[in-house]
Amino acid sequence: MSDLSELYQEVVLEHSAHPRNFGTLEGPCRTARGVNPLCGDKLNLSVRVEDGKVAEIRFVGDGCAISRASTSLMTEAVKGKSVEEAQALFARMHRLFTQGAAGAAPEEGALDALGKLRALSGVWEYPSRVKCASLAWHTLRAALEQPPGQEQPGPGAAPVQTEGS
Repeated sequence: MSDLSELYQEVVLEHSAHPRNFGTLEGPCRTARGVNPLCGDKLNLSVRVEDGKVAEIRFVGDGCAISRASTSLMTEAVKGKSVEEAQALFARMHRLFTQGAAGAAPEEGALDALGKLRALSGVWEYPSRVKCASLAWHTLRAALEQPPGQEQPGPGAAPVQTEGS
């Protein structure tokens, strides 16, 4: 088994069984709900942005192991980053999910720079799992793109459908 396969199994299983940042967030300023109609994955993402940075992020929902693990990894990765850095990471992960390692970034070592997120780099080889892995990322993008003052609090936020990754 390759090192990447071992990393994938270890990281996905750990984050699925023990998701980080799982639970409700008191006083979020941005929320979004994500739904994958193909498999039934659902999540509510709550984000608190302070001084242009993701100060806190939490999620609740039900989903497969890949969806839960990707969401858990995402929350760890974006916490403390600026909104712009989080949006850039979304774009990078979207390319990774749809194009594989070649889409991650052209520079040498770019995949290694993703840290634990690189465990998700093989998802693109399984088209039926791309939507599972990318649901959290599309939901994050929807939450971060809400104009200040027009946030939709709570789980009633408009669902993000991941039909066209």
